[in-house]
Amino acid sequence: MKRSIFLSLACFFTLHLPAQNLMTPEMLWKLGRVSGLGVTKDGKSVVYSVSTPDVDANKSTHKMYSVPLSGGAGIEITTNPIPDKNISPDGKYMLSNKEVKVKKITGQDRYPDLSKSNAYVYDDIAIRHWDTWEEGAFDHVFVSTLTNGKPASEVDIMKDEPYDCPQKPFGGDEDYIWNPDSRAVVYCTKPKFGKEYAVSTNTDLFLYDIDKKTTVNLTAGRLGYDINPSYNAKQQLAFLSMRRDGYESDKQDLVILDGGKFNNLTATHDEIHVEGYSWSADGTKLYFWAPIDGTQQLFEVNASSPYTMRQVTKGDFDITGIVGQSGNTLVVSRTDMNHAAELYTVNIPDGAMKQLTHVNDEMYKNISMVKTERRWVKTTDGKQMLVWVIYPPNFDPSKKYPTLLYCQGGPQSALTQFYSFRWNFQLMASNGYIVVAPNRRGMPGHGTAWNEEISKDHGGHAMKDYLSAIDDISKESYVDKDRRGCVGASYGGYSAYMLAGIHDGRFKTFIAHDGIFDMRSMYGTTEEMWFVDWDWGGPYWDKSNKAAQKTYKKFNPINYVDKWDTPIMIVQGGKDYRVPIEQGLEAFQAAKLRGLNARLLYLPEENHWVLSAQNAMVWQREFYKWLDETMPVKGSTAPRS
Repeated sequence: MKRSIFLSLACFFTLHLPAQNLMTPEMLWKLGRVSGLGVTKDGKSVVYSVSTPDVDANKSTHKMYSVPLSGGAGIEITTNPIPDKNISPDGKYMLSNKEVKVKKITGQDRYPDLSKSNAYVYDDIAIRHWDTWEEGAFDHVFVSTLTNGKPASEVDIMKDEPYDCPQKPFGGDEDYIWNPDSRAVVYCTKPKFGKEYAVSTNTDLFLYDIDKKTTVNLTAGRLGYDINPSYNAKQQLAFLSMRRDGYESDKQDLVILDGGKFNNLTATHDEIHVEGYSWSADGTKLYFWAPIDGTQQLFEVNASSPYTMRQVTKGDFDITGIVGQSGNTLVVSRTDMNHAAELYTVNIPDGAMKQLTHVNDEMYKNISMVKTERRWVKTTDGKQMLVWVIYPPNFDPSKKYPTLLYCQGGPQSALTQFYSFRWNFQLMASNGYIVVAPNRRGMPGHGTAWNEEISKDHGGHAMKDYLSAIDDISKESYVDKDRRGCVGASYGGYSAYMLAGIHDGRFKTFIAHDGIFDMRSMYGTTEEMWFVDWDWGGPYWDKSNKAAQKTYKKFNPINYVDKWDTPIMIVQGGKDYRVPIEQGLEAFQAAKLRGLNARLLYLPEENHWVLSAQNAMVWQREFYKWLDETMPVKGSTAPRS
């Protein structure tokens, strides 16, 4: 009897030993968000910032730190020792940008006596962009003379042009730079306005001469995006370039302008789509990161002929940025599906990596990790597709699990080892779901042809790829075929709408965030017309355009609503002008009038993303609440916060 009691108590205490926690939305939003700022001039330390969300205050706190390159604890600092890149190399000038009123669009500007008017008057399209309306003000670059370290006078080098630098909506001070001799400025802009702006991706690099006060277009005749200019000490100008106008997801190459000649360093590498780059310290090489086979890796390429290239790092992680260099050591930002960004050192000769910052280590010590696995799936046309599968912590293959098909946005964006604070695979898996994330066609890192096959075929092969992925994993005994869901945002939201009409009973629930529901109304209200013109083939009214007519008839989710028969949650941002509000409202209204179980999460102050902390928490809670209601994790101990 005593022995039985002892064994019972032993089992009780064994079962109740402290265990690691499962990731929750609250934990996710306590993680510090690390950004590298640079390597100090002496090459001994790295400076970085940490942004930490404060959900109660609905804002983030920001602090700056320095850590020895050799490793150690980060020390908080208040003054940034990294030289200001906007100060000219000779210290005589400073670059800055600010808005300049160029066009009279508001009622107040047009009629000063009507000071309380909130009217807008437009004579051309491109009336709004991303999450703001066009009010006639444009960001311009200014050169200021420095006297005793302070700007004494300034010149608008863009004059009265209705163009933006930095580029909207995501450009920053990387869009304008000094040349090494301090006598010129190179800046990036799209020299177009109105309809011409809305239909074109043709940005150019312009050189402004400080002494002559003249401007020259350095990339005239290059028709696609030309962005991210950067000089080495030899005055070779590197930049990222796309070839075709109107195609925002064209292959992005690394190009050098040297002595008036353009040298494309990555043109012959079909699989390479460069995301970002940095000059080597001696200016003889460039380091860049690019997606490759479901991850983002670091590469090196010579800056002169022969332009030999090699992959520096390998592994199931993403390189997401280059912070700086000291000797044979690079400092990079790195993520994987279990870890938010931290800084790592890379030994350039052999690619060996060492973690440098440890901002979130203490949090992760107490959080269960999830397993990520590569799976190769045969598509309906006989190709091999990489699919990431993410398993719940303590996965037991003898049990059955609900499974989520994750549909990536873009549509031509890489699905790699990224770490999202919204579409977080670790959090999904920790809530008890297997996550299936296909590298369906339309994603870089698998060759140009694979990436481009989605254009003018949005609802075609990519939809078959999704179904191939979920059907393949469903052959496994641990997948509960009665509890399969489909979730996604942007093109992923479109995919959820589209699959809702063609899934043939596979899914028990859908979640669509800022997805395209009706391509006709989308064409009439979105702001970047080059996307719908290129990817869909053109306007819906062009009856002679077979590609466009196929898009609006065969690939338009609204045409399949009569087949909708599955619960669906719809999320829509009120300030999303990329995929405007009527898309979500139309879908929700259609679902309810069809008699379906449907829910609308409307975020009036959010754009295509969810940026505020408390709205993000509402998003997370409603996401898992909906799944729990429509496809519950039976008997799971996963957190339901």
